[in-house]
Amino acid sequence: MNFPDLLEAYPALGEGLRGRLTVNQPLSAVTWFRTGGPAQLLFQPADEKDLAAFLRKLPGDVPVLPVGLGSNLLIRDGGMEGVVIRLSAKGFGEIEDLGRNRLRAGAAVPDKRLAEAAARAGLGGFAFYTGIPGGLGGALRMNAGAHGTETCERVVELTALDREGNRHVLSNADMGYAYRHSSAPGDLIFTSATFEGNPHDETAIRQEMADVVAHREKSQPIREKTGGSTFKNPPGTSAWKEIDAAGCRGLQVGGAQMSEMHCNFMINTGEATGYDLEMLGETVRARVLKHSGIRLEWEIKRLGRFGAAGTVEPFLGREGEVA
Repeated sequence: MNFPDLLEAYPALGEGLRGRLTVNQPLSAVTWFRTGGPAQLLFQPADEKDLAAFLRKLPGDVPVLPVGLGSNLLIRDGGMEGVVIRLSAKGFGEIEDLGRNRLRAGAAVPDKRLAEAAARAGLGGFAFYTGIPGGLGGALRMNAGAHGTETCERVVELTALDREGNRHVLSNADMGYAYRHSSAPGDLIFTSATFEGNPHDETAIRQEMADVVAHREKSQPIREKTGGSTFKNPPGTSAWKEIDAAGCRGLQVGGAQMSEMHCNFMINTGEATGYDLEMLGETVRARVLKHSGIRLEWEIKRLGRFGAAGTVEPFLGREGEVA
C-alpha cells in the first residue's frame, strides 16, 4: 500500500532544504524487527536548523513522528500517514565534552556510544547505557534505564523543537520523569541533551561496561531481530516471570515468537509481519491477565495503520476483556 505523494500536494515543502526527503519509504529498513509499512514521507534533516525550517513549512494537519534507531518500535503493516522524521548521525550524532563532569550529545547518538564517551572522559554513571540498544532521542523521551539506573539520573538539560519549529530548552524537572515515562509535550522532537556524571576511574568504568555486555549476551537474544523488552515490569514483579508463569515462553504467532532465552523479548524468526508481532503481544497480555490478573503494559511503541490482516484488539478483546 502506498500513500498519496505529500510533495505533490505541498511542493514548497522541499524548497531550500538540505536534508533528504523520500516518498513512501518502507520503514522495515529502519526498525530492528524489520517489519512495517511505508512512511508517507520520510525526512532526514541535515541539522537542527534544517529541521526547524521544514517544520515551519509543514501544514499543521499533517501528522509528524520522530524515530530514532527503531530498536523498540513496531510499525504496523499499513504504514505511517504523514511525515516520519529520522535524525541523521551527521547532523545529530556529535558528543562534546563540556568539562565540569558534563557531556553534550545529539539525539541520534546511540546509547552505547555515550557510555563509551563517558568512559574516555572518566565519568561514572553511564555504563548502563552499554546494554540499551537504542538512541538518545528515545532514551530521553521514555526515560530508558537498566541495571538500576535511569536516564533521568544523568540528564541536566535538553533541547527540542516543537511542531512549529520553535526551539525549547528544558530542565530535568520539566520532563516529569517516571518509570519508562516522561510527561514532556508529545509534539517535541529532542535534538540534544546535556548529561552529568561523577569522576571515576576509567578502568573500573570499563569493567562495569564489560559486565553489562556479558550479562546481556548471556540473558538476552541480542543477535535476533527483536525490539528489546516488550512489556514494562508491573509493580512488585517482573514481566518475564508473569509471562513464563502463564505458559508463554516460546509462544509463536506466524513468524513472531516470545524468546526461549528471555520471554519478555519478542523476535522475528524470519518472515514475521507487524500483525504477527502485535497479535503475539496481545495474546501474551490476555494469557497473563487470565492467569494472574496482571495487565501488562507495552514498552514497545506500536504505531501506524493496520494492514490487510486486520486489527489487533487489546487483550484480544474490547475494553480489556479477554476474548
